[in-house]
Amino acid sequence: MSNVGFIGVGYMGYGMAKNLLKKHNVYIFAHKNRKPINKLKKIGAKELKSYNEIKKQKLDCLMICVTNTPVALNVAKKIKQELDSKTLVIDLTTHNKNGALKMDKIFKSKKISYNFCGVMGGPVQSEQGILGGIYGGKKSNFLKCKKYLNSFCKSVFNFGDVSKASSAKLLSNFLSLMTTTSVIEFFKSAKKLDINIKLLCDVARLGSGNSGALDRIADKAIKGNYKGYVFSVDNTYKDLNYINDLVSDLPNANKLSKIAKSFYKQASKKGFGNLLVSELIDKEKY
Repeated sequence: MSNVGFIGVGYMGYGMAKNLLKKHNVYIFAHKNRKPINKLKKIGAKELKSYNEIKKQKLDCLMICVTNTPVALNVAKKIKQELDSKTLVIDLTTHNKNGALKMDKIFKSKKISYNFCGVMGGPVQSEQGILGGIYGGKKSNFLKCKKYLNSFCKSVFNFGDVSKASSAKLLSNFLSLMTTTSVIEFFKSAKKLDINIKLLCDVARLGSGNSGALDRIADKAIKGNYKGYVFSVDNTYKDLNYINDLVSDLPNANKLSKIAKSFYKQASKKGFGNLLVSELIDKEKY
């Protein structure tokens, strides 16, 4: 069994680490949120209290799945001294347009192989092991990385270098978040206009309005449960900031992402940042 380190066992990381445990020895890192760590320890994960303990574990692979680019860069700077040059680094973080390149540069300075793999899907898909992977890195490392990524990905697609893959991840998020935003406003509008939302969803599912976002949100929201889309308002705002920057030279895409970004910026200012985006359906104004 290979030794796999995992930094960031949060919303998404928990399911990934849980699936990795089926075939690998998994080492997780101490964090203030004890719930996922304690659950993983109960099924065999070993907890490391600090990055200084990495060297002793002789890791074959280290995965990083953190909140944003600044956090990832901070982690990379701290751990690069502790890793063996043979350790395969797989970064699952959603980065801004230059984040993956900066991460690559940090690890290259220590001759460590850096690989990017954005994932599509949510916490449910993460636990089920059916995420979609967006890989970027050396062609020679693709199959090596798939050995680990297949633990929680249904399919992994090779987009070439880390920059291309990171941009592809943001564009994929652009599509999913714009669709999700439309579904949220669809529900709010139906409520305001007093239209039967169940019938409206049934009709929408028969046309091109059908989507993964609608599926995640609709069945629960119809029953008054607005927690179907497990992605926070603040994370959505962060991703749309990254997307807006990425498409700054594309006028229409820039305008679209800017408008959507403004919705979540306002929601965050209203104190809704920690809510799931689908919970905004139940908020009159944001």
